[in-house]
Amino acid sequence: MPRAKKKETEAPAGAVTETVQRMPLSKLHPFEGHPFKVLDDDSMTETVESIRQMGVANPLIVRPDPDGGYEIISGHRRRHAAELAGLDTIPVIVRELDDDAAVIMMVDSNLQRENILPSERAKAYKMKLEALKHQGQRHDLTSTQVVEKLAAEQVGDDAGISRESVRRFVRLTELIPEILDMVDEKKISMTPAVELSYLKPEEQRNFLEAMDYAQAAPSLSQAQRMKKKSQESGCTLDDMCSIMDEVKKDDLGQIAFKTSDLQKFFPKSYTPRQMSDTILRLLEQWQRRRQRDQQR
Repeated sequence: MPRAKKKETEAPAGAVTETVQRMPLSKLHPFEGHPFKVLDDDSMTETVESIRQMGVANPLIVRPDPDGGYEIISGHRRRHAAELAGLDTIPVIVRELDDDAAVIMMVDSNLQRENILPSERAKAYKMKLEALKHQGQRHDLTSTQVVEKLAAEQVGDDAGISRESVRRFVRLTELIPEILDMVDEKKISMTPAVELSYLKPEEQRNFLEAMDYAQAAPSLSQAQRMKKKSQESGCTLDDMCSIMDEVKKDDLGQIAFKTSDLQKFFPKSYTPRQMSDTILRLLEQWQRRRQRDQQR
């Protein structure tokens, strides 16, 4: 008995059917200002191996570039992995998008990833915020404050965070690269980093010296004091060293010494860690002598 033919499912009226096509890797280039890093880490190694075995399952989203080739909206990691896997072509979907729509889609597609660095999130939120503000201005929302408020609310709603959190992330883009790297590396916490973003670039460079001098990350209180001093009269390197040399509230209950008080007892080449190790070693020797004296 002949098999009954399957009834073909018709696309809903008005639905747009997107065509997947294969495109040479050489025609694809990164999105301008793409804030997300493409790293050759363990995850990339797994992706490369998966592509070698099964190919690229999800097509990239790209748009035509007036200067030639195609700009990647979504799929920067897949393109890199495909290149490492030795592929010449990759499946893509071509979409006609204006600059604002392209930025919004690029950011939204990448924010779904895990383990996004604070710097990546900060730059992405700023790009999306500017795109939404530009769209709002084009739609005749003449009040700049209204446009900015609505844009920040939408970025926050889409990301599942508050408008204030969006603002705080965007503030991180005002940090010089060296300090922003420290935020990514968790050497400086986000909350004090936001306060440091209000320092002038030259003051931020001085702060790096002050942090190296103190061999410690700033507390929120210390960062706030540096910000206040910067806004009032300027914050000098000496000001920062003095603030960074103070005992933090979290350290109350512990014995602490100012680095400047200890330096006169040690060679100039000694780091705070070397001074600390030497002090502990001397205390151990002193304790052993006391114990011997008590036994006599």
